[in-house]
Amino acid sequence: MLAELSIKDFAIIEEVTISFQEGLTVLTGETGAGKSIIIDAIQLLTGGRGSAEFVRYGTKKAEIEGLFFIDDEHHRAYEKAKLFGVELMDDGMLILNRTISANGKSICRVNGKLVTLAILREFGQTLIDIHTQHETQSLMDVDRHIELLDLYDRERIQLAKNDFMKLYKQFESLKKRHKELSENEQEMAQRLDLLQFQCNELLEANLQPNEDEQLTEERSRLANYERIYKALHDAYHALHGEQKALDWLSLSLSSLEHANEYDQDIAKKTEELSNHYYLVEELTYDLRNQLDQLEYNEEELDSIESRLNEINRLKKKYGQSVNEILEYAATIEDEIDQIKHKDTHIEKLELELREKAEDVALEAKHLHDLRLQAATNLTSAIHEELQDLYLEKASFGVDFSYVDGTIKDPQVNGCHVKIGMNGYDVVKFMITTNPGEPLKDIHKVASGGELSRIMLALKRIFSKHQGVTSVIFDEVDTGVSGRVAQAIAEKIYGISSSSQVLCISHLPQVAAMADTHLYIKKEMKADRTKTIVHQLSKEDKVDELSRMISGAQLTETTRVHAKELLDLAEKMKHK
Repeated sequence: MLAELSIKDFAIIEEVTISFQEGLTVLTGETGAGKSIIIDAIQLLTGGRGSAEFVRYGTKKAEIEGLFFIDDEHHRAYEKAKLFGVELMDDGMLILNRTISANGKSICRVNGKLVTLAILREFGQTLIDIHTQHETQSLMDVDRHIELLDLYDRERIQLAKNDFMKLYKQFESLKKRHKELSENEQEMAQRLDLLQFQCNELLEANLQPNEDEQLTEERSRLANYERIYKALHDAYHALHGEQKALDWLSLSLSSLEHANEYDQDIAKKTEELSNHYYLVEELTYDLRNQLDQLEYNEEELDSIESRLNEINRLKKKYGQSVNEILEYAATIEDEIDQIKHKDTHIEKLELELREKAEDVALEAKHLHDLRLQAATNLTSAIHEELQDLYLEKASFGVDFSYVDGTIKDPQVNGCHVKIGMNGYDVVKFMITTNPGEPLKDIHKVASGGELSRIMLALKRIFSKHQGVTSVIFDEVDTGVSGRVAQAIAEKIYGISSSSQVLCISHLPQVAAMADTHLYIKKEMKADRTKTIVHQLSKEDKVDELSRMISGAQLTETTRVHAKELLDLAEKMKHK
């Protein structure tokens, strides 16, 4: 949920900090007081387009910061944080920050980390869904209808999608390889010449596994011959010789041996010292042998340097290490074999493609069948919502179609179809509000009041499936009144049971349902306009609802009506 919003020097807002609660928060106030400006600020905070016009006149920059709390550890924001290297705090706290300078430049941060506007938008889309009268949202975007349908029955459809995607990726990989082998003879011949040149170059190099590491170690040994010799020499002569370490150890051992028959503890220490003596003696002989075998060969060092230069030259072209180069050599040998015997490989690929196409088609058909079931259930649920909103004569449906494919595409029910990452389904939400009229694309519904209710019904269904922490409605109840207004109020409150809802409204029925009621007003201070946000008490709510019912003139009758609305709202909430 959005817990706190801070706005500074934004439009007519000088500085304001708003704390939000769970449930339904309604923002009311006179036209021009700055209600929609607050929503504009939230849009910018979540990645909307900004400009210098948003910066308050006479100031250098506008600053917007939002504090979010994410309770669900599986929320998509965690996935985004991992993807973009943003650290989320243990309590699920996420802070978005955006600064817009007077020259129009933006600076975006997520939990203090500088990010691009595109990344800020990625986070914003997981946190807030804003719906206004004039803005096209995901519910109106035909391209996203299939995504919303899949969300409606997410558990079953996602499992089928995972199985489908595994086969689809394999199918696409085979298609790509088949295309490479079967198209453009000239490019293939040029590719073969290049691969053969590379293969010959690597064969002539006669590289051995880990050769670069071994040569580097040997070069280091030869280049530091004097240091190694001195270290071995000094170590050996410190241990061996008259009055040296081994002599003193021998003397110590001999001294203990004279007394070990009288004391068990001394006998034990004598045995331990004896073991250490022989170990040191053996180490001394090893040092001497290594010293005797040590020799400096300048020609060998030159040879190693030359070989390493050759290896480094090959590394620039084929890999970061000799082992990577050898892996690349094996890869191009396989590719050369495929090109030389491409007809055989093409036949084999075509057989694999036919088999894989059948598997992909089966999984896509299974995905389609699950979507049909989900569409039936979704249609019933939306019809119930529409009836509650007094659109009982409206009819909703989900249209399924597919794009015709070529002979190379998989077959489903005897027809070749284009298959993509979502299968072969093309999904559109359709609706009609007049009996006897055919279903039409949802964005072609004419009446503004009907459109608001249809959108609200869809939001009611999808809000719990979309995973956003907050849903914002900006005057979506315009153009309705009476019993429809009451139905809309109840629907908006219903959405707040699964997501935090912020709502700008001019309907007293909606305001009465608020868990938190914020009043927005303008004040003049030092010849400048500023916006103030005030949380209303119960008594203040009565006055504000009275004003919304009657306008500026408050009467005892409107106050009684306002109290009745609040009492009715409380009863509705308890239900």
